[in-house]
Amino acid sequence: MLIRRLLLGWILSGLMLPVWALEQNLDHWSFQEYLDAFPQQRPLSDAFSARIRQAAEPWTTPADKPVHIAMLIPDQQVSDYWFRNRQSLTARLREIGLPFTLTSYSFRPETSQREQERQLVEALKSDPDYLIFTLNSMRHRVLIDKMMARGRPKLILMNITTPLKHWGKNQPFFYVGFDHQEGTRLLSDAINKMTGKQANYLMLYGTRGYVSQARGDEFIRLTSTQPGFTLRQAFYTDVNREKARQAVLQTLATKPDINLIYATTTDIAFGAIDALKELNKEDKIILNGWGGGSAELEALALGHLDLTVMRMNDDNGVAMAEAIRLDQEGKTHLVPRVYSGDFAIVDQDTPTTELDRLKAHAFRYSK
Repeated sequence: MLIRRLLLGWILSGLMLPVWALEQNLDHWSFQEYLDAFPQQRPLSDAFSARIRQAAEPWTTPADKPVHIAMLIPDQQVSDYWFRNRQSLTARLREIGLPFTLTSYSFRPETSQREQERQLVEALKSDPDYLIFTLNSMRHRVLIDKMMARGRPKLILMNITTPLKHWGKNQPFFYVGFDHQEGTRLLSDAINKMTGKQANYLMLYGTRGYVSQARGDEFIRLTSTQPGFTLRQAFYTDVNREKARQAVLQTLATKPDINLIYATTTDIAFGAIDALKELNKEDKIILNGWGGGSAELEALALGHLDLTVMRMNDDNGVAMAEAIRLDQEGKTHLVPRVYSGDFAIVDQDTPTTELDRLKAHAFRYSK
């Protein structure tokens, strides 16, 4: 209710925050809730995570034909998360020695649903064995409902680790990503230390949907009981760098007391960097990244970002490869429903040796 009192009545860039952005989405199990609800998944998850950290075991099962994989991902953005995972998926499959073909379709985060549907229809024409997609909106859920009713292809939902209760026991083949809520909790803890739990902040959301909720609304929830934290403004930016820049310029023109900008994606963080450079305020306002890809780590080294939560990126692609491999071997029972990769907080004080160690693991397949 506190978040509702903070936000209701505020007009943000001409748009009222929707109700779903104010309340926890009860249609999702959190990652930990899912493991608690289905305790048999916990040992599966632990064993699978150990597999991801190990070298690939050679493929020994005869294959009648290559496995066909279709991939629809919003990789047209500054963040290299998506294309690195395509690289790590293919590199791990080659290392395993599993014959495969991969057809990839790209779009921007704000690409219209109609265009995404067109690409999906095109991908399904080739009758893939596995379809890698994402789930960030109600329309995505409707499309996934239709594909699950067909029974083919097997669905791998990327960048989401919170199964939908709506699907009950009839879940997609595999959820894979990095738990947005856990990453946000780590960021919140680190920001608390930097600010002494005192901040007037600007929230920069991406597109309306699950990721904005899990990264943005979760940060609001985590800090809402701290008297020193005040949400001064919030904008949806459509994960657009220029829109993020304009949002920062507009906000700081009327709210100069802001000393923290919370960015929910890489592209948004870079739009904020552009604005702070323009205003010569880079050293006056704390700014975070989200994901810790190459661009963010470079910005951190240059002093443009203060901190980020870094995903062990290639674990995601390796997990998809290993799930496909086990399924093809007839060992589907060894694939957990959800895989969530590891994070690390990095900031301008992180030792170079530690950062090099993290990068060596996170980008071990996607050089």
